[in-house]
Amino acid sequence: MKTTIASFLVFLCFTTSLTAQKRVIPTDTTVVTTHTTTIKGKKIDYTAYAGTIPLWDKEGNPKATLFYTYYKRTNKVNTAKRPLLISFNGGPGSASVWMHLAYTGPNILTIDDEGYPVQPYGYKSNPYSILDVADIVFVNPVNTGYSRTVKQKGKKVNRADFFGVNADVKYLAEWVTTFVTRYKRWPSPKYLIGESYGGTRVSGLAHRLQSSQWMYLNGVILVSPADYGAKNSDNAVASSIDFPYFTAAAWYHKMLPPALQQKDLIEILPESEKFAINSLMPALAKGGFISENEKNLIAEKIAYYTGLSKKVILQHNLEIPNSFFWKELLRNKNGKTIGRLDSRYLGIDKKEAGDAPDYNSELTSWLHSFTPAINHYMQQHLKFKTDVKYNMFGPVHPWDWRNNNTREELRKAVAQNPYLHLLFQAGYYDGATTYFNTKYTMWQVDPSGKLKNRMFFKGYRSGHMMYLRKADLKAANEDIRNFIKASASKGKPAKY
Repeated sequence: MKTTIASFLVFLCFTTSLTAQKRVIPTDTTVVTTHTTTIKGKKIDYTAYAGTIPLWDKEGNPKATLFYTYYKRTNKVNTAKRPLLISFNGGPGSASVWMHLAYTGPNILTIDDEGYPVQPYGYKSNPYSILDVADIVFVNPVNTGYSRTVKQKGKKVNRADFFGVNADVKYLAEWVTTFVTRYKRWPSPKYLIGESYGGTRVSGLAHRLQSSQWMYLNGVILVSPADYGAKNSDNAVASSIDFPYFTAAAWYHKMLPPALQQKDLIEILPESEKFAINSLMPALAKGGFISENEKNLIAEKIAYYTGLSKKVILQHNLEIPNSFFWKELLRNKNGKTIGRLDSRYLGIDKKEAGDAPDYNSELTSWLHSFTPAINHYMQQHLKFKTDVKYNMFGPVHPWDWRNNNTREELRKAVAQNPYLHLLFQAGYYDGATTYFNTKYTMWQVDPSGKLKNRMFFKGYRSGHMMYLRKADLKAANEDIRNFIKASASKGKPAKY
């Protein structure tokens, strides 16, 4: 792939000097390169913009600078009419690297078909990228990627401006508005996509953009969304909506009884979901006042759908912590643990005894390939050169979790905007933000049932980052592509 530098600003830290320079990121700069790729068999020319755009304070001075990468198709397109996808990852504290270099962008990691790292680390063209139907900007919130706060003379950085559920949404809405204005994208249909905590972020951001920036969207895509309202609810609810994930993970590792194991995953999950809602949730709601007979019957069913022993289930009063499941499932088979974010991955602990794995086997695997690839990609492919560290995970804690009403804010955004559609994507083997939790979130967004015809769920046979598996990379991108087409206005007015 031939790369040419169309224009860029050369800033001080790039120059050779006999005197030491401070290692800082430029507050406002852009490097522009041009590229060609092939998507679904068609040649796609595009321009990549890698740079920083400031976030302004009330006096008009920069208080932070956000690093972004913007991909715009250039051949045979009308940019004003093209959809714009604004992409966020989660954490909080995570850079945009994950979806950028493994999901929707024009290039992806060099990994095997199941998502495991392969040396030499690097990247390759993404034949399934959605760049054929939408332009994409990947945004790094403050302290992630190359994004940083900007020190102002005589002022201390106010962490409360950035590091909290509502502060995050507020400043990102302002920054998105600046970006859209600079790149003349106000006429374009706009979409938000957020993974994990990014699901919380874009839920709040959709409403904030509409209510304070007067920017209306056509769609929000929630990838493995973290719904803290569900996670922090009563144990009867929180445990039950995670339960079908246990069945999926146990099926993958061939730990279910023959009657279930011989069936396909998609055949058995509805059974597990029905048990979770209709039997397990009411049983857990009874707490210690459940009858011994019912308790034993429920324990037997849990064992049937999870592969765990009835004994350990009763020892946990029918409520199995996810972390214990990751440690326990294969304990008596091979002594290995399974991954939190993707339970296809295996780990080896110091001791087989214990209640939780020593480490997240899937995350260490991912960092193997993502870290060297994104650093190489930024400097060699996009020509954005700096000594500033690319923060895969940045210092954003303590995070202010107070007044998290993002699920309700998403409902308001959908109710107030007849164009706005929602797509929920989740991997069946994700043990952190489980797929049934995602379904539950979708159900709870609209208690009235009057908006559900604009909400869609898609599940995949992988984990949190389902796009790492080649088959799901293809399927999930196609689902986004179809979602964008289906949510287009097609000349219809925004009215009920």
